[in-house]
Amino acid sequence: EVSEMSERSKQNVAHGLAWSYYIGYLKIVLPQVKKSMEEFSRANPNLLACRKTWKLHILVPLSCDVYDDLEKADSNIQYVTDLTETTLARAGTRKRVYKHSLYRIRDEENQLWHCAVEYATPLQSLYAMSQDECAAFSREERLEQAKLFFRTLEEILKGSKECADAYRLIAYEEPGEAETHFLSKEILWHLRQEHDEEITVLEGNHLHAPSTTLDSAELNLQISVSDLPQPLRSDGF
Repeated sequence: EVSEMSERSKQNVAHGLAWSYYIGYLKIVLPQVKKSMEEFSRANPNLLACRKTWKLHILVPLSCDVYDDLEKADSNIQYVTDLTETTLARAGTRKRVYKHSLYRIRDEENQLWHCAVEYATPLQSLYAMSQDECAAFSREERLEQAKLFFRTLEEILKGSKECADAYRLIAYEEPGEAETHFLSKEILWHLRQEHDEEITVLEGNHLHAPSTTLDSAELNLQISVSDLPQPLRSDGF
């Protein structure tokens, strides 16, 4: 009966996508991100001066509108290179390659910031489901699923020791009116926060910066506590 209710409300879709994304991808690649960033930094010491940015920045647009080419999404975002690949045998595929792309983000003062950034790919599935008659996903349901996906993924990653401090989730709602450099500004806000966090640690000061980006509390999901995933445990149960 619980399963049927979950099927009707489609809550299992976002949960399943979030867990699959974590188990099948993030848990594999995130532990390697800092090592890849460190290797790149040694060869290019001026580009990644802030160690707090040595993580994978994961874009979570609640519209599920995902661009395959970030440069087309925002001209202030430019591809630089790919970081060191991780190669594993996975589900029958020998030498499966996992890699991340490094981008430079140009700010309002023409200063360049560098980071590894990519979209959360399961959002493409949510968007495709909303376009497929068989899935019967409305636009409103897609939005709720995107919110639930973010909340679920956030909870999973918070409980993952392997992925600690190797990622930054960037959830956002695009403005009603088209804004040319909205995405680059959104990423830059997070990069500046990370830069300030590093300075705070080095100087021992307290950081007081207002948040202008979405977090789980602001998503206003109409779900119960029991719907949320439980934190991962390290005791084998």
